[in-house]
Amino acid sequence: MAEEANGRVHDLNTMLSSSDRDFLIRNNGQQVKVESLKGKKVGLYFSASWCGPCRRFTPKLVEVYNELLPKDDFEIVFVSADEDDESFAAYFSKMPWLAIPFSDSETRDRLDELFSVRGIPHLVIIGENGKVSTDDGVEVVQECGAEGYPFSPEWIKEIKEQEEVARRNQTLKTILVSRSRDYVVASDGKKVSVAELEGKTVGLYFFLSTVGGRNAFTSKLLELYEKLKAKGENFEIVMIPLDDDEESYKLWFKNMPWLSLPVKDKGCEKLVRYFELFTLPTVVIIGPDGKTLHSNVAEAIEEHGVQAYPFTPEKFAELEAIEKAKREAQTLESILVSGDHNFVIGKDGVKVPVSDLVGKTILLYFSAHWCPPCRAFLPKLIEAYHGIKAKNDAFEVVFISSDRDQNSFDEFFSKMPWLALPFGDGRKESLSRVFKVLGIPMLVAIGPTGKTVTTEARDLITYHGADAYPFTEERLKEIEEEYDEMAKGWPEKVKHTLHDEHELVLTKRQSFVCDGCDEGGQVWSFYCGECDYDLHPKCALEEDMMEITDDAETGVSNKDQKEGWICDGDVCYKA
Repeated sequence: MAEEANGRVHDLNTMLSSSDRDFLIRNNGQQVKVESLKGKKVGLYFSASWCGPCRRFTPKLVEVYNELLPKDDFEIVFVSADEDDESFAAYFSKMPWLAIPFSDSETRDRLDELFSVRGIPHLVIIGENGKVSTDDGVEVVQECGAEGYPFSPEWIKEIKEQEEVARRNQTLKTILVSRSRDYVVASDGKKVSVAELEGKTVGLYFFLSTVGGRNAFTSKLLELYEKLKAKGENFEIVMIPLDDDEESYKLWFKNMPWLSLPVKDKGCEKLVRYFELFTLPTVVIIGPDGKTLHSNVAEAIEEHGVQAYPFTPEKFAELEAIEKAKREAQTLESILVSGDHNFVIGKDGVKVPVSDLVGKTILLYFSAHWCPPCRAFLPKLIEAYHGIKAKNDAFEVVFISSDRDQNSFDEFFSKMPWLALPFGDGRKESLSRVFKVLGIPMLVAIGPTGKTVTTEARDLITYHGADAYPFTEERLKEIEEEYDEMAKGWPEKVKHTLHDEHELVLTKRQSFVCDGCDEGGQVWSFYCGECDYDLHPKCALEEDMMEITDDAETGVSNKDQKEGWICDGDVCYKA
């Protein structure tokens, strides 16, 4: 249907009107004749107030719409997927364009079907000739903004070709200078010509004050910057602010010694696309020749500080050699002992020397009371802990807290049968850096020799419990062999009376809830991927309920799909 819609010439009057309506509406109630859109490019914006990705995209689309408004040859029509008139009206009040009246559900449904809308936000651009220019309008607007106008495939292709040429011929000016601006700004408001930065190593620090204003990384970057400046290094930082709140940013930036693009400058958005930003913090390094040296040195700065400068491939090779030597020389004492801090604590604050743990398998448990996934994982870890200790006493867990105060630490630690670093211990920061702890809960397994066995012990405990011990590759291979042995003699596919629409295929599933008995299951399931339906082997192999169908045909029709929507990432999909 979408291909057919994209190929035909659409008559806007017929498409957007109904038998008793020849107008569209504005959010103030004004009626606008559909025929007034003749000769214009029109964007059909399929969206809804309940859809998170839509709410995030709409402000961007408003910005682009307002920028194109002077051209007077582009309009947007909102096609709502809201569930009631009140929600529609509240959401539409934030939009400067037109809409299909909420009461005309027949036209809205017809447009949904005509353009095969399966996920929102969805933006279809129709050219002045009535043909679809693109049905990927959301992606085009996100990537190109108003520069993507008139949103034709030919123009988008030309933009991308221009970007490729710019990459090949990249200089600091092509990155930081725009048609209306050839400068960056200092914290006192002074304008500094981009030309003054040429020949320097420049770090582009993508920054969001709500994330970065108080974080430890900014302090690390500031320390590096001041040390390099003190040494007379030819280095500068230019912040790329991602803030919407100009006042909050200025309040924070006034204390910074480096430079910045102006807040809300179009260049910020361009650089997010250009460097394909996907995480914060990000510091892109531009070399003295204007070429990109590294796409993100944030982690290197956190781990090595000024030693990572000048961020060249040779420097990173040198740092990797140092890290490799450290890993090979690692002992339990080298990671858990720091000066006089040569102990962990048990209950009531009893000090346990780190030397008492040498030769054991140790789990370092990074966690916090305020973290819901941590609280959910704790009972599973306690169960595995007791299971392992019952068979092998050369095992221990050390809790490394990210709690915010002593009381929270004490309350959470009181539920644990193992040891801990004292609350606020400085060793936490170094351990988090060594093991690259980006989220909690995280569980790191240290073997009897003091070497790291795995940083993914949380998953192993979750899926295998105490059986995962001692968390080595050899043990995991043994577990896989045991699972394969378990399934010997079972059929690859069955038909079952509890799910007679499709066959069920024997599938490894790390965890699931059986749709037959409502009990949790792991490892093996007889599974229908089309319907996300699981049966325990014990339920699926009941002789009076199943039929072995290794050669059965599979398929699914639209009537098998559940009604409703599923929101995932940047799109809400029809289920």
